[in-house]
Amino acid sequence: MTAYKSIAVLGKPDGTHLADPLNTLVLLLRKRGHRVVMDSGTAGISSNAPDSVAPLASICTGVDLVVVVGGDGTLLAAARLAAQNRVPLVGINLGRLGFLTDISADAIDTMLGSVLDGKCATEERLMLHASIQRAGRTMFESVALNDVVLSRGALGSMIEFSVEVNREFVYSVRADGLIVATPTGSTAYALSVGGPILHPRLPVIALVPISPHTLSNRPVVIPNDSEVEVKLIRGLNARVNLDVQAYFDLQPEDMLVVKVHRDKVTLLHPEGYSYFAMLRTKLHWNELT
Repeated sequence: MTAYKSIAVLGKPDGTHLADPLNTLVLLLRKRGHRVVMDSGTAGISSNAPDSVAPLASICTGVDLVVVVGGDGTLLAAARLAAQNRVPLVGINLGRLGFLTDISADAIDTMLGSVLDGKCATEERLMLHASIQRAGRTMFESVALNDVVLSRGALGSMIEFSVEVNREFVYSVRADGLIVATPTGSTAYALSVGGPILHPRLPVIALVPISPHTLSNRPVVIPNDSEVEVKLIRGLNARVNLDVQAYFDLQPEDMLVVKVHRDKVTLLHPEGYSYFAMLRTKLHWNELT
C-alpha cells in the first residue's frame, strides 16, 4: 500500500510545455493507484482528468504529497500552501535553473517512481514570516521560502533605511534595497548581488544589501532565532516582495519585521541527491578529471 494515497498536482501557471509531462505524470500516478487532485488551471491543461478539482488555496488540504510541475517559481508558490498543511513537496523541472525542482521531465517514470516507493531523501527548509508595521498597526503579512526583499521603485533613486537585529542597531544605509534570505534563497537573488551560499541545513538567515552606497556594507549572516527590523527612512515607491509572489508598497516610517516562520517546508529529493552536485551543475563549476 502506497504511503501517498492522495497526491496534489500543481502545474506552472502559464502552461508552457506543461501538457506532455503532465499527462505522463497522471498516467504514472493512475497506474500506481494514487488519487490525483488538481487545481482548475492545471486540470484544464491535462488530457487526463483528475479524480477531483480543488481551489488553489485549499489544494494541499487532505493530500499526502504535492508534485509541482514547473520551475522554482511554481514550487515557491506551492511551498506556503504545503508548509501550513505539513505536506511534503517534490518538483519536476520545466524551468531553466531548477535549484528546487530536482526531477527532469524525461525522468518522471523512473525518478518520481522511486520517490513514491520511498527511495528518496527528506529535507526540511526554513521559511520566513514578514509583516509591515505602520503606526503600530499590522498592514500586511505573508511568508517566503526564498527571501524577503526591500527594494527601491523602478523610477526612484536609492532608498535609505535602518536595520536592527533583536532590537540592537546594526546600521543605516543608502542602497537599492536589502534582501533577507534563507539558506534556500541564498542561491537566488541574494547570490546575484554578492551574498554567500548557505547550505540548506544551516540554522541561519542572511542580510544582503543591494548596491549599497558605501561599499563597506557587506552581507551579514545571523542566527535563525533573530528578529530583523528594517525601517524605511526615505525613498519613493519603495516596495517589499516575498519570493516575487506577494508585494506591499511602503511609506516612510514603515517597519518591515522579518523572522523565521513556525512552519517548515519538507522537500523530497530523488535517491542519490547531492546538494554540491546540484550546485556544480546549476552554477557550472569546474570538476577535476
